[in-house]
Order: sequence, then C-alpha cells, then structure tokens
Amino acid sequence: MKKKVLSIEHQRFLNRRTRSKVIVLACQLGLLVLFLGLWELLAAYEVIDSFITSSPSRIWATFIDLAKGDLWRHALTTLAETVVAFLLSFLIGTTVAVLLWLSDGVRRVLEPYLVVLNALPKIALGPIIIIWVGAGPQAIVTMALLISVIITTINTLTGFISISKEKLLLMKTLHANKWQTLWKLVIPANASTITACLKVNVGMSWVGTIMGEYLVSRAGLGYLIVYGGQVFNLSLVMCATVVLCLLAAAMYLAVSLLSKLVERRLS
Repeated sequence: MKKKVLSIEHQRFLNRRTRSKVIVLACQLGLLVLFLGLWELLAAYEVIDSFITSSPSRIWATFIDLAKGDLWRHALTTLAETVVAFLLSFLIGTTVAVLLWLSDGVRRVLEPYLVVLNALPKIALGPIIIIWVGAGPQAIVTMALLISVIITTINTLTGFISISKEKLLLMKTLHANKWQTLWKLVIPANASTITACLKVNVGMSWVGTIMGEYLVSRAGLGYLIVYGGQVFNLSLVMCATVVLCLLAAAMYLAVSLLSKLVERRLS
C-alpha cells in the first residue's frame, strides 16, 4: 500500500513538472510571437522607420531571396570556420591545461601571462594576424582560436587545481603517479567543468569567427552583415543575424547533448 501511494505521488510530481515545462515553452513562444507581431505592426503603421529597423516581413523576404542565391554558401563558410576553431580551441586549451597541471613550476611561471592574454582585446591583434597568416579563412580561424583557447585553458586549469588535497593525498598513498592521478581522479572529477568549457566555447568560437569576418572575409555571415551595413540594407543585416542565431543555437544544442554523454562517461 505504501509503494502504491509513493508511485501516485511520484506520478503527480512528474505531471506537474511536465505541465511546468509546457507552460514555460508556451510563454517563450508567445513572447516571441508578441515581439514579432508588435514589431511588424509598428513598422506597417510607420510608428518606427522600417528603413532603419527593418521588419519581420522584410527580413523574411530577404531570406527567401538569399536562399535562392548564396545564403547557404555564406552560412556554411561561417559554420565551417566556427567548428574548426571550436575543436582546435578545446583540444589546444585542454592540452595546455593538462601540461600546466602536471608541472607546478611551469604553471606558476606562466599563469600571469595567461591572465594578461585573457584580458587583451584580441581585435587589436587583427592586423598582426593578417600579416602573419594571410588574409583568408586561416586569419578568421586564428582570431576565433585566440579568443576561445585562453578561456578554455584557464577554466580547465582552475578545475584541475581545485581538487581537494585529501583526494590527492589518497592517490599518493595508493602509489599513483601524476598521469594515473590525472586519468583516475582529476579528469573524472572535472567532467562538469569540461562540459561547461565546451558550452562556453560555442559562444566564444562564434564571436571570434564573426570578428574575424568583420576584419577580412569574402564570404560568410559576418561578410553579409558588414556588406549590408555598408549599403544601408538593414534587412540583409537582420536576416544574416537571424541565420547566425539559428546556427549558433543549433550548435549549442548539439554540444549540450554531447556534453551530457561525456559527463555520464567520465562520472
């Protein structure tokens, strides 16, 4: 009898949680529809200048026109650059964090430089990057890499060195070496930190890629945004921005699903 009551209560809890999720999703969609509808009405009745602010209908018309042309080439160009920068920044940043954790002396020497590099506005290095690697996709990937790799290194290293001394002492009493401690204790204990870095890297990679395309690009969503601003085509700017948001959201969702799998595997 007790088990049956618990089962009913548990079912009620699940139903309440499901209803809560549905209500939140409905409110989110309703807010979006309300915003777009109000924006369209204000533009239609000339309360706002649609030449400056554009409107949902104009953005949709621009999207249809671009979809018949080079939109997908620009979108895939930006997406490819972002994915390459995302993967490289995570691999390089995690590797550097591991090496710094393995050597306390090197970590103490290089830690101030990491802080300075993190605080440095990477856009200031734009001209240098172009001279060093050339004016092309490699410059864009390099810019995105510089923005995200330092943050990955610092966040991952902070998680590694936050392991309690008691746990490290326990590994020493079991005669574990540095590498064994890393694989058996440090990395599994930082599963959430690693997955959080993956999620942060998504946004950082997109920011770096668009910044790179602002500086030097012949294709990509950043190029469309800059070109639209130069010719005062705000509908083009808004359309490229919307496509950018959709791609970034899709990539974030994919990385979130991957992060959950990684976290379960490492935990």
